[in-house]
Amino acid sequence: HVFPGLKKASKRVSCSKRYKIQKKVREHNRKLKKDAKKKGVGKKMKKDIGVPNKAPFKEDILREAEQRRLKLEEEKEKKKLAKQQQRAQKRKKENAASSDRDTKVKKARKVIDASDVIIEVLDARDPLGCRCPQLEEAVLKRGGNKKLLFLLNKIDLVPKENVEKWLQCLQLEFPAVAFKASTQLQDKTVQEKKARFATLNGVVDQTKGVACYGGGCLLQLLGDFANGTGRGGSVKVGLVGFPNVGKSSLINSLKGMRACNAGVQRGITRCFQDVHISKNVKMVDSPGIVAAQSNPKAAMALRSLQVEDKQETVLEAVRTLLKQCNKQQVMLQYNVPDFRNSLEFLSFFAKKRGFLQKGGFPNTELAASTFLSDWTGAKLSYHCKAPEKPSLPPYLSEDIVTEMQKGWDLDKLRKSNEETLRSVKFPNQASSIILLSKGPTAGVLSDSDVVEDKPAQGPTEEEEMEGSCANQEVENLYTYFSPDKSN
Repeated sequence: HVFPGLKKASKRVSCSKRYKIQKKVREHNRKLKKDAKKKGVGKKMKKDIGVPNKAPFKEDILREAEQRRLKLEEEKEKKKLAKQQQRAQKRKKENAASSDRDTKVKKARKVIDASDVIIEVLDARDPLGCRCPQLEEAVLKRGGNKKLLFLLNKIDLVPKENVEKWLQCLQLEFPAVAFKASTQLQDKTVQEKKARFATLNGVVDQTKGVACYGGGCLLQLLGDFANGTGRGGSVKVGLVGFPNVGKSSLINSLKGMRACNAGVQRGITRCFQDVHISKNVKMVDSPGIVAAQSNPKAAMALRSLQVEDKQETVLEAVRTLLKQCNKQQVMLQYNVPDFRNSLEFLSFFAKKRGFLQKGGFPNTELAASTFLSDWTGAKLSYHCKAPEKPSLPPYLSEDIVTEMQKGWDLDKLRKSNEETLRSVKFPNQASSIILLSKGPTAGVLSDSDVVEDKPAQGPTEEEEMEGSCANQEVENLYTYFSPDKSN
């Protein structure tokens, strides 16, 4: 006990006791170091001195080291993807309910049955690749005098000469409408404020993102058809097509407001949505057509949702797309130096955009996602050449074409398309990348077609380095589908 007024007890100990404590501490620390040495913990890493500046071929050595690192990253990504696919397959076996794919197949058939006019929305950058033979054949087999129209969307991303040639080819089968959707629509209140401001000042906003071209032509065409067929002055129009061709943007542009959810990401539309465009026209927005697994890798990269569903990595999709393009045009479009394969291109592209990870390494995965968004969204200009000698597909004949073109004012449609082409500002031929199309994309529209087929294996990096697609015969890739593909 410490009594008041007295000093506190001293903490000093005897020398023998202090030396004994110090000896035990040294022995304990020595034991910890010995155990850590056995486990390999705490070893000092040798500092990487790098490649000396005086070493010959320093740039080649650094490039090879970067290639090895990128390949290791890709192998890790493939292993991770394989594990994810195994877990997904296990969950799918345990779940007895119908999959989302079966639901989309049923919805596609339901749109065809409930609509008087079916509009197949095509991306003007690859119209032939956006066509679905199974869909067109299903429409022709349905009764009730159903009509099929082609709508060529995103024409502002394609050179004018290419759009004119594709319109001529498509109009040989079904009526085709040239269209450019508005990409900057806002809520109704904001639109009303802008309209009042424009009325007071006499200013009309005709910027590239706001303006919509071809909407008046389409509404006039549908209105005349409804009045001429005796359907009570009204017509129900169903919009069909592959993901990200602009179905929801088409409805928003005609409505003049954001009635449907639309964006760059594919597969946003998940259910039906009826939108009244005018007194006599009602449109049905539907999910995208499911692409069959038997399609080529190039078609699946742009038309399917494999990347969003984690069935394919963005690196594989980018590699597939680069195989279908001219290397020099890609270098000029993205302002990158010469590259030998897709990994090296993504490395240059990431450094150009500033997509860097810790340590200054390029983030190739982010660069691949950005590159794929440019190709699937309404941003990048690329085009496919139209066939010089178009021919009818196996399920079409001259009599069917004549029957499907009845009830439409084709002369007025051609004049309206010409007026639309005069109003739109098109990109130059030199600034647009030429894409080698793989032809029509097979879709799944029946329960018998819903089969878990294994997708075709893509080319390896060694095969990718062999030659360029610019030396291939373009005419062979733009022929219409053969009879064996129409099943």
